[in-house]
Amino acid sequence: MRSGSGVTIIAVSALLTLLIGCTQATGGGSPVANQTLVIDKTFDLKSADPAHMFDSTGQLIDHALYDPLLSYSNGDVTKPIPWVASSYTASSDARVYTFPLRHDVKFSDGTALTSADVAFSFNRLINLKENGSYVLDGITVSTPDPYTVVLTSSTPNPALPSIVTSPFLSILNSKVVKAHGGVDTQGADKTDQAQTFLDENSAGSGPYILQSFSIATEVVLKANTSYWGPAKPKFGKVVIRNVQTSASQLLSVQRGKNEIALDLSPADVKGLTSGQGVNVSYAAAANTIYMFLHLNPQVSTVTSNSHILNAVRYAIDYTGLVQLAGSGASVLPGLVPSIFLGALPASDALKTDVAKAKAEVSASGITKPSFTISYPTDYFVNGVGFKIIAEKVQADLATVGITVNLDGAPFITYVTPYRAGKRPAGLAVWAADYPDPADYLTFFPGGAVAKRVGLTAGSDPPLDAIVNQVLAEPDTARRAQLYQDIQRIMNQRSSFIPLVQTGQVVVASSNLTNTTFNITWELDLQAIDSK
Repeated sequence: MRSGSGVTIIAVSALLTLLIGCTQATGGGSPVANQTLVIDKTFDLKSADPAHMFDSTGQLIDHALYDPLLSYSNGDVTKPIPWVASSYTASSDARVYTFPLRHDVKFSDGTALTSADVAFSFNRLINLKENGSYVLDGITVSTPDPYTVVLTSSTPNPALPSIVTSPFLSILNSKVVKAHGGVDTQGADKTDQAQTFLDENSAGSGPYILQSFSIATEVVLKANTSYWGPAKPKFGKVVIRNVQTSASQLLSVQRGKNEIALDLSPADVKGLTSGQGVNVSYAAAANTIYMFLHLNPQVSTVTSNSHILNAVRYAIDYTGLVQLAGSGASVLPGLVPSIFLGALPASDALKTDVAKAKAEVSASGITKPSFTISYPTDYFVNGVGFKIIAEKVQADLATVGITVNLDGAPFITYVTPYRAGKRPAGLAVWAADYPDPADYLTFFPGGAVAKRVGLTAGSDPPLDAIVNQVLAEPDTARRAQLYQDIQRIMNQRSSFIPLVQTGQVVVASSNLTNTTFNITWELDLQAIDSK
């Protein structure tokens, strides 16, 4: 909030902490040791180690195994609330954030959580230089005492309270991780050895503990019976299963008890209503499905041609893609989804113009242009598969004289060369790491995702100038305007083409409560209960 003196002070009061504590305590009780909660979804999973994890399945899992400084309550992502931190304050220029820590937080082995654990976890993320480390770019961590953490940003960073809610910034037991090869200093990307341990064991303070982990089949969590929080885990075990077909997910949730299906589309549940043994709920999803084309001629002389890029932009039938995605889906006007600050209005969405696309192909100087689109075959976004999107784009581009070859592969096979910047073109999804448009800076020149397509810092000076403005802007309204300006420019010349925003459906057994969808970690496993 802004005080009358004009100095920005963001503080979460002790009263709010008390209220949140009371809210957490409701519906509590000892774990239901003889009951198992089953969650079906399609996996996009690489690791259970928060510093190596970079996917929606991993965020669901790590949010249950670890605790963040701040969190969100009941799916409301507008205001971060105290969690491990009892409050926070920000300097007037939004550069320095101070987080006093609770004194009663304990890891699952009984060790007290202190500022040293926060510093270790954050510095390890920074120095491992994995995909998620971008959220702490320009951030330094200091610990004035065992129960105070100070985060200092090199630029104004009004998104920082949202950023620290991300499961990437989960707080690990530093003593345990160090004992198994964990390193948080510079060079950790070459010396850290803790991932193998953290893929088999958790080292957190969360309501659940990792029992078994497979990126192909299922992940099993068991209740942390000594959980420090007032809301104890309600199930003795949680099984998160990799179920790749919506038909199987739907059948399972309809037949079972204590079951949840996360990857059903509105079309899958058409005619299914709450009261038929299940509860059906709908929510806005922050999943940005986009197409990318590489700008480096050494990767592709076709996709790097600016006229071909424009031809692709104008040839795609965006309305047809929304129809394929089903009820609840919408055209994506820009990379920032509609539910976030700075989202573009629907009127700014790219428009199909076949004549203009054909003219761009002619202007490219390339005879019979052709390239390959890669996509994951075993990953679905809210029930929508990439195969049908790829086939639709292939057909659309064929109408303007561009031949597209399709290269579908399992997610783990597809994603590695994409993240290494070796795919000439493809389809992907960005699931929000935290609920702020700053999460999409990664697509702007020089960002981690931008580098995958050869969009380097300095490659677009006018766009760089606006990005630098938004990085230094603490005012909310001005930030929103600048993010819209950036996306309008990117719609004109970026090699990221926003395609569709999907709708989220959660189908849960009717005996389950508190299955509210969260746009970052999908479900709060601590809150789910059985009546």
